[in-house]
Amino acid sequence: MSDLPRKAVTRTAKLAALPLGFAGRATWGLGKRIGGKSAELVGRELQQRTAEQLFKVLGELKGGAMKFGQAMSVFESALPEEVAGPYRAALTKLQEAAPPMPTSTVHTVLAERLGEDWQELFLEFQDKPAAAASIGQVHRAVWHDGRQVAVKVQYPGAGEALLSDLNQLSRFARLLGPLIPGMDIKPLIAELRDRVSEELDYGLEAQAQRAHAEEFADDPDVLVPAVVHQREQVLVTEWIDGTPLSEVITDGTPEERDRAGQLLARFLFSGPSRTGLLHADPHPGNFRLVPADDSDSSADRSGWRLGVLDFGTVDRLPDGLPSTIGASLRMTLDGEAEAVYELLGEEGFIRESIELDPDAVLDYLLPIIEPAQVDEFTFSRGWMRSQAARVADPRSPAHQLGKQLNLPPAYLLIHRVTLSTIGVLCQLGATVRLRQELEEWLPGFLPDAESEAELESELESELDEEDSAAGA
Repeated sequence: MSDLPRKAVTRTAKLAALPLGFAGRATWGLGKRIGGKSAELVGRELQQRTAEQLFKVLGELKGGAMKFGQAMSVFESALPEEVAGPYRAALTKLQEAAPPMPTSTVHTVLAERLGEDWQELFLEFQDKPAAAASIGQVHRAVWHDGRQVAVKVQYPGAGEALLSDLNQLSRFARLLGPLIPGMDIKPLIAELRDRVSEELDYGLEAQAQRAHAEEFADDPDVLVPAVVHQREQVLVTEWIDGTPLSEVITDGTPEERDRAGQLLARFLFSGPSRTGLLHADPHPGNFRLVPADDSDSSADRSGWRLGVLDFGTVDRLPDGLPSTIGASLRMTLDGEAEAVYELLGEEGFIRESIELDPDAVLDYLLPIIEPAQVDEFTFSRGWMRSQAARVADPRSPAHQLGKQLNLPPAYLLIHRVTLSTIGVLCQLGATVRLRQELEEWLPGFLPDAESEAELESELESELDEEDSAAGA
């Protein structure tokens, strides 16, 4: 692979081959079944061959195709184990690796963006990329002041490639849907397309990363590399070493998995409260488990911090996460079906034209929020699969009710980030004190003092009325 394929006809041809390939293998599978092979075996062979073709094409194309693959990769925990096996290796590859740009192209881009004397900005620059992703690749270097840095260079033509890929993939959404049971692919693609312009703008990314780096500068749990320099499609940040979360998933100790999971949950819920921004691309390639600095007396005794990379996609939440989420979650845990139903209706989760049974809505939500019902919860692929199966089975009441619920646009990205994070926690198999993070960081999860005072006042009034009635 010598360069990012930019010609629309070339990219379209590659993408168009995907559903055709699926159809061809389905026909092949039918023939095998007639020949006496079991449906389960045929299905497994079909899924494996499909995975091989799908992720080979997506990885080569980079752009929106690879971005789509990365977004899907965090949901592999929802797949049945016999299907997930063949996918897992291919999905993990998409999280951090892609064929690199030629050195000559990298140098040309740097000269155009940083000036012909760009090499004077660095004491060292490694031509071989340290990582390659959907719209750019990262090179390790030493800045002119001696700092170890990561130099992110955007692929030439990445913008056109992103739009072209996502437009094409949206046409194939119905065919791609079965890859992740229970997940509607079309809104995911539409959302990715809506965020293309933001992700291509390294100036916006630099702003978001600076905000996080400043807020978490002395944090004992989270490490965000500082922005060193940014110019057009080039972003230079401090380099951080550490173990990629994808490696923790495959080879980490139970202690490392639990620590990574706890910190991931902490970062997800604390970030919006502290920065007004939600990191909206939580696939494992964007996180590292970093040894804590021994000189930092506030560092956790476990010796690990969470390194966070790539702020190209963020949700701007100046007031933090909506308090509706915390309030509805709290009331669901307390079994307040009518109150939950009313709140969800006010926020647009239940359309005015539809009338549902509040108790049925509560029964639908309770299994999903099981991790918040206990002091600590062990996330697992098995639990994720049971949730996906419950919602995906057309015969189940949960499936029928889920189809009637609505997801307001303001909550779309929050919802996807939350589901994606849960997917990663299940890949980690981490035991996490999720309730602790919700109580500390999620607005509305704990009733505030004013609400409690109002509640006490209402209760006193009711008691006074009862006493008056009794006296009468």
